[in-house]
Amino acid sequence: MILQSYQIPTICLSTNHTSQSIITIKKPETFLKFRTSHLQNLRYLKSIGIINPETTTHKNPSPETIAHILSTVDFLKSRGFSEPDFPRLAFLCPMLFSSNFDPAEIEPVFKFLYSHLGASVEQSCFLVLRCPGILESNVEFCLQPTLVYLRTLGLEKLNYPTTLNAHLLNTRVEKLEEKVRFLQSVGFSYKESARICARFPAIFGYSIDNNLRPKFEFLVKEMKRSIEEVKDFPQYLAFSLSRRIAPRHFHLKDRNVKVKLNRMLLWSDNRFYAKWK
Repeated sequence: MILQSYQIPTICLSTNHTSQSIITIKKPETFLKFRTSHLQNLRYLKSIGIINPETTTHKNPSPETIAHILSTVDFLKSRGFSEPDFPRLAFLCPMLFSSNFDPAEIEPVFKFLYSHLGASVEQSCFLVLRCPGILESNVEFCLQPTLVYLRTLGLEKLNYPTTLNAHLLNTRVEKLEEKVRFLQSVGFSYKESARICARFPAIFGYSIDNNLRPKFEFLVKEMKRSIEEVKDFPQYLAFSLSRRIAPRHFHLKDRNVKVKLNRMLLWSDNRFYAKWK
């Protein structure tokens, strides 16, 4: 480090004369600039939510770590993210801002989003923000196989910035296949199962044992309906069994009324109960 110097004159008094001597003092100007820069960077990272503002001084990251995190921030900004996005990224995907993280590790993910998925910069940012775990997924073994499988089932517009699309892309093929096999187990062909999934992709987020199976059992055993009705109206699976499906079914049953599933479930409470008092 090159240090500048300046001189301060001092007066020495004696009985015979007054003499002036020179004392040379080193001025740590560069060091002061470095310290100021470090503190400014630290305040900046705290202001955008990457470092907890309540972090005590002795627990603050080192200057080297701060510089490393800033390089990651610059990389993410170059991919379209803005400062308001960083608190969510830091909370849901803290590994991005660790001292041993290399931004080059997630570059393949962005290439996948742009090239294979066909997402724009804005769409890619939205998908990542909805499911930051995408950045931790392997393109070759997770993202690409999942995209191919979803398209095989007939799902389209997966680049659209929706929360559902973000989570679908970050779901392993094996997990997706479980829902298709379940639909086949209740009586649908593979082609019919694929069509249901394409029309109602939210099904991939539902539990088989706690959601799907009870609804099919209620449909067939209690409501005495055919599974063909689900093929025509897969949104049946989206409604709550205890709060919507069962109460409306029993209400109609008491009045000896039977209507199509979509009419039974899509109407608002006011319209439904006004129609069949």
